Amino acid sequence: MPHPDWTRQAVRALEAEAHRSADTHLIRLDLAAFPGIALYLKDESTHPTGSLKHRLARSLFLYALCNGWLHEGQAVIEASSGSTAISEAYFARLLGLPFHAVMPRCTSPDKIAQIEAFGGHCQLIDGTDVYSAAQALAVRLGGHYMDQFTHAERATDWRGNNNIAESIFRQMQLEPEPVPRWIVASAGTGGTSATLGRYLRYRGLPTQLAVADPEHSVFAAFHRTGDAHLRCERGSRIEGIGRPRVEPSFLPGVIDRMIEVPDAASVAALGCLEQLLGRRVGGSTGTHLVAALKLMCQMREAGQTGPVVTLICDGGERYRASYYNEAWLAAEGLDVAPERTRLDAILADGQWLD
Repeated sequence: MPHPDWTRQAVRALEAEAHRSADTHLIRLDLAAFPGIALYLKDESTHPTGSLKHRLARSLFLYALCNGWLHEGQAVIEASSGSTAISEAYFARLLGLPFHAVMPRCTSPDKIAQIEAFGGHCQLIDGTDVYSAAQALAVRLGGHYMDQFTHAERATDWRGNNNIAESIFRQMQLEPEPVPRWIVASAGTGGTSATLGRYLRYRGLPTQLAVADPEHSVFAAFHRTGDAHLRCERGSRIEGIGRPRVEPSFLPGVIDRMIEVPDAASVAALGCLEQLLGRRVGGSTGTHLVAALKLMCQMREAGQTGPVVTLICDGGERYRASYYNEAWLAAEGLDVAPERTRLDAILADGQWLD
């Protein structure tokens, strides 16, 4: 039976952690080739656990506690490609709970090390079926399976309460043009795009939502066809986004446009971002930049102006063995150089090149 005193203390501990954490930065880039189209990057890498998933993990713990699903001393189990597991390991340690992550064997070694640094345990599996393996582990341990892919869209209060959408618009208030023309995100669970899209509609805002999708992901095809039974044989190379199946938390109805981004372009964009920002970021941020640039080129061609906002989901230190490693790129067959040349030309001229 749940102990009400422990639950109250656990919720208070999570709320106290949120109060200790400042909001993440919103970085403005004015690119010469795009006059009147400012690019903003919401830097989620500055959370205590280094990624956008810090918000989701806190919400998932609160959701489980307030639903009476998570009890004192109970193990927490998650299926994850890494970043959510890192954040959940952090919150599990905060509450004194054991944590177990079930992840694909190809997960970045740096992410595994971070989970273990927070006291978590990693179970690596072959293939993409992390779901059933996590469920089985939860049964075996008598633990609680967080199931981010089901609960991400409902655990976060999309109407407000300092979610990522509310934070973006609060930080944009004093900008010359405070209402973005586009927000560009991506989907792993689908929770972030669901929060953003719902908030835009709830507030009656004209901002449109674009979701960038990498290779080996079904989300763009699902948005196009409505076929919820779509599957990919392999998982996405861009960790944290793209899924081999349609996840319950992915809500296509709140998305105005899907943009498919080749993996070589996502990785090439990391070099562009390193020049623009002076530091390295994760692969999904490269995917975001490519999609944002496509929209900005189309706006420029149409004579439109206005801000475009996208996300820095995490930092590049987690991907030293993959996106920033020439041997890994060669093993994956990713020829980044032509895409880097193309993106440099787009940044210089403001014209989209296919």
